[in-house]
Amino acid sequence: MLTQREVKTEDGGVLEYLTFPPLEETGMIRHLLSTRLGGVSEGDFSTMNFSITRGDRPDHVAENYRRIGAVLGCRPEDMVSTHQTHTTNIRRVTEADRGKGITCPRDYENIDGLITNVPGIVLAAFSADCVPLFFVDPVHRAVGLAHSGWRGTAAEMGSCMVQALEEAYGTKPADLIAAIGPSICGDCYEVDGDVAGKFRGFPEAVRPGRKQEKYLLDLWEANRQILAAAGVKRGNIAVTDICTCCNREYLFSHRASGGRRGILGAFLGIR
Repeated sequence: MLTQREVKTEDGGVLEYLTFPPLEETGMIRHLLSTRLGGVSEGDFSTMNFSITRGDRPDHVAENYRRIGAVLGCRPEDMVSTHQTHTTNIRRVTEADRGKGITCPRDYENIDGLITNVPGIVLAAFSADCVPLFFVDPVHRAVGLAHSGWRGTAAEMGSCMVQALEEAYGTKPADLIAAIGPSICGDCYEVDGDVAGKFRGFPEAVRPGRKQEKYLLDLWEANRQILAAAGVKRGNIAVTDICTCCNREYLFSHRASGGRRGILGAFLGIR
């Protein structure tokens, strides 16, 4: 479902990234999901890390943003980032927000979802096992990007995003093209009973784990069901086929690395 792409970097390396064909086919957006390859960070952060809060050098992170911006055809000053705390809070991004969280301070907190209809602004969200969610409304020319871990998924972040787009821009759920990005898969994500219990409404997303009183949680399936219930056509929901935990050398995974890792970036903007 995802397309792997690459570009040469100025130092002779290769920057690899992922795109969703159904999103590209709208013709109105630019988007990508980063991999670990093509940046300048070192050690546990090697090489394409977007976090300055985990110990990486700020100049390395800044260069990584510059490189990914070159692929997207924008500057870091054109990006706007989430402030992820596992909420379902969503911010409507305007021209005044340009650069916030990337090249200038944020004046907001606790925001896991972003929506906009401003061309030229690129939304940014981050993950290292959690689910990035993409939304494109080709009719009203609006987009949304969200971070949805198990807490956000249990609280139906996908549905909250659909509602926010509808209220802000008149989006009709049936018009949306949505994508569920790479995260930990249902074969790798073993959780305790208290977490599994929060997904009783999504029986197909939970099954017995390999250990007693453990369960395997499929966040891809849970988010797919949430989007479908919110009115997004099933044929308009693209679902990843790449697990972060299974591919720890290619994508950052919190679980596979024991927390010693950088973060992946998801980027989405209107051309």
